[in-house]
Amino acid sequence: MKAILVEKPGPVKDLVFRDHSLPAPNSDQVLIKVEYAGVNFPDILITKGLYQFKPDLPFSPGGEVAGTIIEVGNEVHNLKVGDRVVSGISWGGFAEEALGFASNTHKLPDEVSFKDAAATLETFGTVIHALKDRAHLKSGETLAVLGAGGGVGSAAIQVGKQLGARVIACASTDEKLKFCNSIGADQLINYVTEDLKSKLKELTNGEGVNVIFDPVGGDYSETAFRGISRGGRHLVVGFASGGVPSIPLNLPLLKSASLVGVFWGSFFRKEPKQNADNINLLLEWLKKGSIKPTVDQIFSLENTIEALEKIENRRVLGKILLEVSR
Repeated sequence: MKAILVEKPGPVKDLVFRDHSLPAPNSDQVLIKVEYAGVNFPDILITKGLYQFKPDLPFSPGGEVAGTIIEVGNEVHNLKVGDRVVSGISWGGFAEEALGFASNTHKLPDEVSFKDAAATLETFGTVIHALKDRAHLKSGETLAVLGAGGGVGSAAIQVGKQLGARVIACASTDEKLKFCNSIGADQLINYVTEDLKSKLKELTNGEGVNVIFDPVGGDYSETAFRGISRGGRHLVVGFASGGVPSIPLNLPLLKSASLVGVFWGSFFRKEPKQNADNINLLLEWLKKGSIKPTVDQIFSLENTIEALEKIENRRVLGKILLEVSR
């Protein structure tokens, strides 16, 4: 089969496209013929050797795929050959075939396409875990989303609305904010041209926001935290800006607020039943049209480098996909 491979950790331009083979599935795995693969910021980090997981070389990046099961491990009983599925796999997805954990491989309703499924799992899965399990977001609360124009940020807008929150989208350009408004954001902040802390306070009548969804990091994290409410929860999701912030610990003390870590890759391994409940809820919302992943662009497998560079350069509105099976 053909695959995009990391032969040594480094920039995305060093990825190679060549033949590759996979072993047979382990007892708890499934082998999937990939139709679409989602492309996400962690794929860049794992390519560079900067992610929490460091697979043995060579390996293919790509943490989420949608396709058809072509082989199952001998202890897998809830899935079978021929099932249409979406699977979260951490790596290995930028290939014509991928091995998935049976515990994080989910049957698709007939109404849900491979394309929509591949655009949903990792971003929306991270978001629903963050907002429901970690922040315990309540209906009527205010949610501020940093990096709201990207894949995970745009998912946070939609899930926040489904959970009954008022959503403030925060992004770096007016174009991104216009997009955020089109998918349901109630209020908008351009944190390049406006003071983020002041605007968060202004839009909440001086109270501050209840929950901050932060996949950006860098200088914006502390500024946003200074606009949080008493008892607020700041979700640490990632560091797309490239900088890991240092927030003075007197700030959570003074506000009785919390810094809350979100790591979906660990969650779906440690809590497979709770994760499956979350994903089934997302698939039901997707089936009903209550959520809708917005796909910015679809690339071929051969053009994976271009897809990753578009994310790295922060030129994405919504989600990037690879169409693998053509």
